[in-house]
Amino acid sequence: MLKFTCCNEVRQFSEAPQAQLLRGIQRGFERECLRIDRAGQLAKTPHPRALGAKLTHPWITTDYAEALLEFITPPSSAPGFPLEFLKDIHRFSAQQLEGELLWAGSMPCKIGTDADIAIADYGSTNAARFKMVYREGLGLRYGRAMQTIAGAHYNWSLPQAFWLSLRDCCGGAANLQDFIDQRSFGLIRNFLRYGWLVPYLFGASPAVCQSFLQGHPSDLTELVPGTLHGAYATSLRMSDLGYQNHAQDQLNINFNSMAEYTDGLEAAIRTPDPYYTELGVREGAHWKQLSDSLLQLEAEFYAPMRPKRVAPDGMRPAKALRTLGVQYLEMRLFDLNPFIDIGIAPEQSLFADVLMLMCLFRASPPITSREQGENDENKHRVVTRGRQPDLQLLVHNHEQPLRTLAHELFNDMAPFAAMLDSAYGGQRYQAAMQELRLRIDEPERTPSAQVLEAVKRHGGYFNFAFAMSTRHTQSLQATALPAETLAKFKASVQQSLAAQQQLDATPQEPFEDFVAAYFA
Repeated sequence: MLKFTCCNEVRQFSEAPQAQLLRGIQRGFERECLRIDRAGQLAKTPHPRALGAKLTHPWITTDYAEALLEFITPPSSAPGFPLEFLKDIHRFSAQQLEGELLWAGSMPCKIGTDADIAIADYGSTNAARFKMVYREGLGLRYGRAMQTIAGAHYNWSLPQAFWLSLRDCCGGAANLQDFIDQRSFGLIRNFLRYGWLVPYLFGASPAVCQSFLQGHPSDLTELVPGTLHGAYATSLRMSDLGYQNHAQDQLNINFNSMAEYTDGLEAAIRTPDPYYTELGVREGAHWKQLSDSLLQLEAEFYAPMRPKRVAPDGMRPAKALRTLGVQYLEMRLFDLNPFIDIGIAPEQSLFADVLMLMCLFRASPPITSREQGENDENKHRVVTRGRQPDLQLLVHNHEQPLRTLAHELFNDMAPFAAMLDSAYGGQRYQAAMQELRLRIDEPERTPSAQVLEAVKRHGGYFNFAFAMSTRHTQSLQATALPAETLAKFKASVQQSLAAQQQLDATPQEPFEDFVAAYFA
C-alpha cells in the first residue's frame, strides 16, 4: 500500500489548477554512442572538426574515449523538445561523418585491446589536461574497455512554483532550498528502492561480443559463436560486466541527507586507496591519474541517480551542491535501444516522469546498510536475470515475486500518470503506463527479449548491432535538416572552435598548481 509523506499532497496536485504547475518540469537527455568505421571497428580518427570543439560545444562532446560521442540536449519544459532536439543532433552529426557510423548498442564490440582505445583529447589548456588525466586514471583503475560502454541519462527538475506549493500544502523546512534538498534526497532513496523496474522494462543489453570480455571469465553462456548472453538478462551494461565499480564498495556514501552525501564524497576524494597509491599518480612529467584517492573526482561515483548542481567556475561539484543545493536529478539507468535511431523511445521519459513523481510523494525513510544491500541485490538480480519467470526480489528480508512487486508499483504509480495527464491534457501518460505494464506478464515484449531474438536471427550480436548502426546512420544522413536548424548547428560549431582557440591562447599556470587549487 502506497504511503505518502502527507495525505493531502496527491489529492491537491491531482486537481487541475495545481496539476498545471507540473507543466514547468524541465527535462533533458544525454546520449553516448561510439563512432565506428565501415568494418565495424572502433573509429581511430580524431573527433570530427565538423562537429566543433568537444571542450566548448554545448551539445556535442565526447565522454571517455575519443570515439565515444556524447549528445546533450538543453533543458526544456516542452515535453517533446528533448527527443526532437536529440534527433536534430543525430542528423547533423551523422551528416558530418565521413564514412563512419554511429554504433547502435550500449555494449561495444570490436574495440581491440586497451591500447587501441584512445582517450579523448580536449586541447592544451589546464582544464583540458585535467579532463584527460581524469580519463587516463579511469582507464588505469578499471580498464579502458569499460569506458566505451554507452547509455542514456535523463535530467529532470521540478519548477520553483511547484516546490512552493508542495511546501505550503504540508509544511517543511522554512528555507525553500533546504526543503527542495530534503525532498530530492527522499526521491533518490525511493528510486534506489524501486529503480530496478527501469532495467526490467527498458534494458536492452542482454548479450555481448565475446571479444569484449578480453579473456576475462564470466557466467555468461554462448548464444551463437562469438556471442555470449544471459538467458534472462536485461542489462549487462548495469551488471558486473558493465559500468560498475566494485572498488567503490568500500565507499561510505549514502543519500540519507545532503550532509551525509556530500561528506561522503569529500572523504572519498581525499582518502588514499593503497592500490591506487601503488599504481602511482605521476611518472616524471606524465600524470597517470589525478590522485590516489578512492575517487579522483565526484563524477567517478557511479550511482543509479545523482543530485546535480551546475557549479560556478572553479567550484567542485560536492561543494556547489552543498552550498547552493540540488538543481536537478540525473537518472542513469537507461540502456540504448538499438532498434531506435537515437537510442531512446518516447515512452522512456513518460515512464521516468511518473516513477520520479511517485518516488517524490512516497514516504522515504533513511536507507540502512541492510536495506542498501537488498537494493543492490535486487538490481543485480534484475539486470542479470530479470525475465526469469519465477524471479524473486527481496523486501525486508523476504522473497517476493518480481511480477507481483512490479504490478504493485504500477498500481502505486497510476495516480501520478493521471496527475501528469491532468497537467498536460489527454491520456498520454496513462496510455504509456498501460502499454508498459504488459511487459510484466509478457517479458517477450521487453527490449532485452527482442534484442536476443534479433541477435539469433542475425547470427551474432555484432551482426545485429552493425546492421542497426548502418541502417540508423544512413537514415539520419538521408533526412535533411531544416535550413534554420542546420544554420544553428553550423554556427554552434564555429563558436565552439573559436572558444577553444581563445582558451588555447590563454597563458596557463603550472598544471600541478591547477590541480592543487581545484582540490584546495
